[in-house]
Amino acid sequence: MSEAARRYAILCGNGRFPILALEEARKLGDDVVAIGIRDEASKEIESLAGRCHWVTIAELGKLIDICHKEGCVELMMAGQVKHVSIFSSLAPDWRLARVLFKAATKSTDSLIGGVIEELARENIRVVDSTALLKPLLAGEGPLSGRKLTSEEEADVRYGRRIAAALSGFDVGQSAAICEKACVALEAMEGTDAMLRRAAALTGGRRLTLVKGSRRRKHLLFDVPVLGLASMAVLRETNTTAVAVDAGRTLLLDKDEMLGQAREARIAIVGYPPEE
Repeated sequence: MSEAARRYAILCGNGRFPILALEEARKLGDDVVAIGIRDEASKEIESLAGRCHWVTIAELGKLIDICHKEGCVELMMAGQVKHVSIFSSLAPDWRLARVLFKAATKSTDSLIGGVIEELARENIRVVDSTALLKPLLAGEGPLSGRKLTSEEEADVRYGRRIAAALSGFDVGQSAAICEKACVALEAMEGTDAMLRRAAALTGGRRLTLVKGSRRRKHLLFDVPVLGLASMAVLRETNTTAVAVDAGRTLLLDKDEMLGQAREARIAIVGYPPEE
């Protein structure tokens, strides 16, 4: 982000991503406005920004009004919003209703892409969601110390083919592989629930998690994330290896997370993204 554009808004979803982004913005001395999504973002965001507003997932018009009022022409999207929220009982305002009406499907790309177009009509530009956290993007090669076993490598090779194919449908980012069999694919339930389902299906056998990045050239939204909360689920489900796309996956609380993976003998490996 350029020195000339120090005022911007961060739209905060759930998880550690928006917390870390706001902390970094404060370290930089940026004039940042936090906009929390109700029932998603942590109340902690209120103490990390000079100004904080709250919206529901249905209030696109309110989001636009806040940006105008605060003089923010740039908006960063940080954190997850559960995709099942599209089935919320909240009635969309007229701006979001227009996006939903025009959307070809209710996939992430279609819905958020439509929101970005609506924001652009109001001269609000959505910027790289990882702009404040570039050091936390995964690199290439073994990241947690241990290399993959030959069995894990075989699972990763197969899983990356599955993830690449899955990316074309924009339904999820992850696949759980066991002994060169695809046990589960991620959809709206999220990675943790998908891994627990895979563990139940395989009776506790060793799993490999493959996370893709949908061959996107941008990092505006829905960036794959692995963090401290992920470690407990990986241990619980006997997931011994994780393959991620280098440069397109955020490793939140990176040093501590990789330290925990090292202690648990979980191999985390970064691969060049599929183009």
